[in-house]
Amino acid sequence: MNIGQAASASGVTAKMIRYYESIGLVEAADRSDSGYRIYSNNDVHVLSFIRQARILGFPIEQIRELLSLWQDQGRASAEVKVVATHHLDELNTRIAELMEMRDTLAHLAQHCVGDERPCCPILDGMSEPNVRQSFDHKGSKVSHPATIAS
Repeated sequence: MNIGQAASASGVTAKMIRYYESIGLVEAADRSDSGYRIYSNNDVHVLSFIRQARILGFPIEQIRELLSLWQDQGRASAEVKVVATHHLDELNTRIAELMEMRDTLAHLAQHCVGDERPCCPILDGMSEPNVRQSFDHKGSKVSHPATIAS
């Protein structure tokens, strides 16, 4: 099958297939006599694996490692689990950071009247050295020396 058909069958765009080939994530496709790329069902299966790994948020280097493990029938599943749990830990950290960002921004937006006056708690909060620490656990603004002096 050609690159368009492989893209359609795998869910990976032709542009990404060419990119994956250029970085050595997948082997370069065979070529027809006229120079067109030719993909096998196995190539499509590998591309589908990569697509699923990308959907799960794995970065390219971890996908490279997972592909290697997937293709190694002698590997222990424990090796795969190490990669997956490391990625899970990274995701949990990112989720916690995103939730904290969301909560901080929601707090700032809630305290902004949004009228025609130039006073803006959102911008005031963002101008703090650490906007997340500028509020205590109850959502009240904590006095900072810089704020008191002004």
